[in-house]
Amino acid sequence: MLRRDFEPGFYVEHFVKDLGIALGECERMGIQLPGMTQSKKFFDIYIEQGGARQGTQGFLQVLERMNQVEIPKYHKI
Repeated sequence: MLRRDFEPGFYVEHFVKDLGIALGECERMGIQLPGMTQSKKFFDIYIEQGGARQGTQGFLQVLERMNQVEIPKYHKI
């Protein structure tokens, strides 16, 4: 994220699929995981913005767009 490298290590679309399965199981068991639910919402937004085939670290871009700011690339890594 700090390098602004959004190449996929694990595709967002696959992560969202897995989150959906996990949330479905939570619902079946009658438990709530609000953090996971919110995370899925953010990743759904990223998919809507064209990030389905990007890496999950691209989540940073959703937050940047929401806040109208871009975190500068960190060069000392």
